[in-house]
Amino acid sequence: MIRSIHTIKTGASPFHRLKPHPFSLPHPFIQSHTSHLGPPLLNPKSLSRSRRYFRALQMSTHLSPSNSDSGVSSSSSSLPSMVHKPNIGFCQSCGGPTKHVIPEGEERMRAVCTVCEKVHYENPKMVVGCLVEHNSKVLLCKRKIQPSYGLWTLPAGFMEVGESAAEGAARETFEEACADVEVISPFAQLDIPLIGQSYIIFRAKLKNPHFAPGPESLECALFGFDEIPFDSLAFSSVLVTLQMYIEDVRAGKLRSHYCTITKKKFLEKQIR
Repeated sequence: MIRSIHTIKTGASPFHRLKPHPFSLPHPFIQSHTSHLGPPLLNPKSLSRSRRYFRALQMSTHLSPSNSDSGVSSSSSSLPSMVHKPNIGFCQSCGGPTKHVIPEGEERMRAVCTVCEKVHYENPKMVVGCLVEHNSKVLLCKRKIQPSYGLWTLPAGFMEVGESAAEGAARETFEEACADVEVISPFAQLDIPLIGQSYIIFRAKLKNPHFAPGPESLECALFGFDEIPFDSLAFSSVLVTLQMYIEDVRAGKLRSHYCTITKKKFLEKQIR
């Protein structure tokens, strides 16, 4: 099924996109594709706190013919176009200053060296992480570094060259929570075009019950659904992922998700 959501304007953590829900309002700004993954590991609990922080969500659903083989639908909704301004000031090859121009044969503004004329391209960053399930709870880490110092997040970070997405997600979980996990399956891919980041979040389970804060975490803890600090989450990707997961568990089936998060410019400094 496809879903579309706008931005949250309340609390410390602004996020978006989910499927239609009784406490949601219509507005087309995010699209999500889902496919069935099987029975959940968690049991649904009270979501009163969660709902309070999602009242600002604005969503609309656009349905199109689904693929009967994959169980995935595609959305006809379109996202607003954004013009990216290059932020490379100096050439990485010769050190010369750059200018912002549209090179011949291209359509986007690029940073072009005024000395050697090298064209510099900027590409999105890949972030990978784990939604760790254990005893009907999920593992969260309180950040010890900026941005979002002191706020809670799923263990995640930038993917390294030479590792797969799943390997990177498991590594980040070990680094941030000292937790040795077994990756189960992809759960969500979330694109954030405004800041040039793409997230892949995997479902995972602890290989043993041990976890502890890593160098980048103040503390780590397992939270039931009614215990999740929705008013103190660090990033939009975390809020969206947790809300989709909770809704899947409540529905009795876990699915894989894809969505695009559209952030307001006035929120750029608050969220990743």
